[in-house]
Amino acid sequence: MLTHHQIWHAIDALAARHGLSASGLAKLAGLDPTTFNKSKRGGANGKLRWPSTESVSKILNATGASLDEFVALVGQDGALRRSFSRAVPLIGLAQAGAQGYFDDAGFPAGAGWDEIPFPEVADEHAYALEITGESMQPVYRDGDRIIVSPAANVRRGDRVVVRTHGGEVMAKQLARHTAQRIELRSFNTAFEDRSFAVSEIAFMHRIIWASQ
Repeated sequence: MLTHHQIWHAIDALAARHGLSASGLAKLAGLDPTTFNKSKRGGANGKLRWPSTESVSKILNATGASLDEFVALVGQDGALRRSFSRAVPLIGLAQAGAQGYFDDAGFPAGAGWDEIPFPEVADEHAYALEITGESMQPVYRDGDRIIVSPAANVRRGDRVVVRTHGGEVMAKQLARHTAQRIELRSFNTAFEDRSFAVSEIAFMHRIIWASQ
């Protein structure tokens, strides 16, 4: 049975994944900052209050999380999440274009990877990249770490890491994907958007979390 505690826990966990408070998550989604406050989760008469499906939909859209990812957070308390923590391979974004870090399938491979502990990653091939420079501000800043999932479905509007066959690696927002071309939107308006033929792309992986 789905419980009131499980739903609110999942919202708190999603906020924490993005380095946000519950009110920060609400603001990111365009909701009233008090939408997810503790005081809104129950009435003075003891009656439980549940978040609306609209508010849940908006936070998923704002964070780029899928419904499956949200459901995976439901019912998992902090102790359970920590017990499933595992090491995720980590390199710098600038290193990711070099040869030897990814195999032909686009999965992390070879030596040179560091490791960081991270919970709740169902994708065994998930990896982390450390952001350098200012080209991705204000979404990602120098020193931020992003968790990337090769297995996650990618759809328009998602934040993605793209690697070309020429070895160029970038983090962008997927603006459009057709059978022939991939169009990417830059986070920083000072940098141009990019467009590639599908044949130029080695892989495109979805960003599922960021330490900010």
